[in-house]
Parts: sequence; C-alpha cells; structure tokens
Amino acid sequence: MSTGEPTFPLISRMRGVGIAGGTRTSTHRGNGYEIASSRLYQRGDSMRSIDWGASARLSSARQQDEFVVRDTFAEESPRAVVFVDRRPGMALYPAELPWLHKPAAIAVAGRMIVASALAARGLAGYLDLADGEARWIAPRTREDATRIRDLELRRTRFTAPQETLRLGLRRLERARHQLPPGSFVFVLSDFLCPPPESAWRGAQAHGWDVVPVILQDPRWEQSFPHAGGMALPVADAETGTALFVRLSRREVDRRRAANEERLAALGRTFRQLDMDPVLISTEEPRHVLGAFLGWAERRRQRMRRAS
Repeated sequence: MSTGEPTFPLISRMRGVGIAGGTRTSTHRGNGYEIASSRLYQRGDSMRSIDWGASARLSSARQQDEFVVRDTFAEESPRAVVFVDRRPGMALYPAELPWLHKPAAIAVAGRMIVASALAARGLAGYLDLADGEARWIAPRTREDATRIRDLELRRTRFTAPQETLRLGLRRLERARHQLPPGSFVFVLSDFLCPPPESAWRGAQAHGWDVVPVILQDPRWEQSFPHAGGMALPVADAETGTALFVRLSRREVDRRRAANEERLAALGRTFRQLDMDPVLISTEEPRHVLGAFLGWAERRRQRMRRAS
C-alpha cells in the first residue's frame, strides 16, 4: 500500500543498517542476506548456502574437498510505533502565528514515520493519552496504518496529563507482547515535561529502539528573542488565556540562557541513554524529512565506524 508520503530509511541500532528495501535483520539465524557466520557443510544444508569461493580456498589448503556454507540473519519486518504527547501545551501556538504549530508538525512527522514503516514492508502502531485514556493501536495490519494516518494523527484533542510520557511508556510495557525487540518507538513531544530516566530505561530493557522526536519552536523554546522592554503575550496552556508581560533585558537574557541550556541538557540525557533524537523546528514537510534523513545518516555512519 503506497501512501504517497516521503519516507526515510529505518536504520536499526539492533543490527547493522536497513537492507532489502528497509527490512531489519534480526539476531536469529534464518533466510536473509546479511552474513552471520561461516561453517563447514552439514547434511541437509541448502546448496544455495555454499560459499564456493571459500570452499575452493579451504579445499586447496587441505588438499581435499571441503564445502563452506554461510549462515545468514533472518529478515524481520520492522514495527514502528508513533507515541504522541497530547498535553495542552503541545497545542499552545495557533496555526496563524509564525511559530512552530506542533499539531501540524505531529501530523507531518507521524505520517512520514508510518509511510517509512510501510515502505520497509513493516507495520505501524499508535499511542496517545488524550483525555487520560490510552488510545492504542497495535502494529498488526497494514490497514491500521490508514487509520493512524487519516484519523489518529489528525486529532485535535490535546488533553493528556502532564505525566503523559511516563504513563505512556508504562502503557507500552503492558503491550510488550505486541512489540518484539528491535521495534521502533518514536516519541513525539517538546519534552518540556520529560519523564524520569527510569521510564526510558524501562522501555529500552525490552529491546525497543526508542527515538525521541523533539518538537520545539526555535525562537521561543530552543532560545528566546531579544525582546527586552517589550510587552510579550503569555498564554496559559490549560485555559488558553493570554496575558501581556514586560521583561527586562536581563530577564530576557536569563530566559534565553535557560532555554538553550534546557535543550542542551536534554541532548546530554539522550546521549547518556544511548538514544538518537530528531530535532524538528518547523512543520514544513521538506525540513521534517531532512531531520529524519539526517537521523538515518548519522546512524548509518556510526554503523560503518563500528564495523
């Protein structure tokens, strides 16, 4: 099923890079393309698995016929879950303002993740905790991808609790029988209310490839504008009520330093947890795609250095 959405390669950290159209190689032996090991031929081995070059070299060295076969890693279709943070603060900036509109960024990024899973012959799942209840779609059928793309990612309900990331990761642990090791869990949030490290480690303990997708406005959240002495609108995330405040130049400088350090600290936390975040600063599709392609390329380069 083609979605018409741009896609990026799902590069797994479990083993190597995505191959054969994006399928992920497992740690189990089976039919696949990536070589796991070589060994001597045993009765019952397929003739197709014989490495004729290695067999000729070994036969020449031993002065007798020897046959070497190649064991390969089985290919597994990747599963990718889109976990959306739907706290009220994630819908704070209206679409008409020239800042990051997070609901639109969620829809663009989520559709790309779903399309990329399908392009890799995989499956997609979805989770959010709007209204305090889990909306969970397990990655079971390709038809689920249509529901996620056309319905769930277009939802306008942003009523999840402040602890939605911690609670959502715990909810995923209850669905671990539906998410095998190596499943991708893309967490879409601004991470202004991050979960404790123990929540991340709990998800990683199941062998999941957890990918934080950071949605932050570059002006107001990653930094702060030079607006000392100006009246600035401040909106309440729960009620939407806007107030105007006037900050001094010193207060503006402190706010900017605090925001920049918050983002830097978030990056340090993810590095310590051995996670590869994706930073999205606009809902423009080509920039969102560029962020995911950059993520995939960084993983690919690390795999090359490790090999």
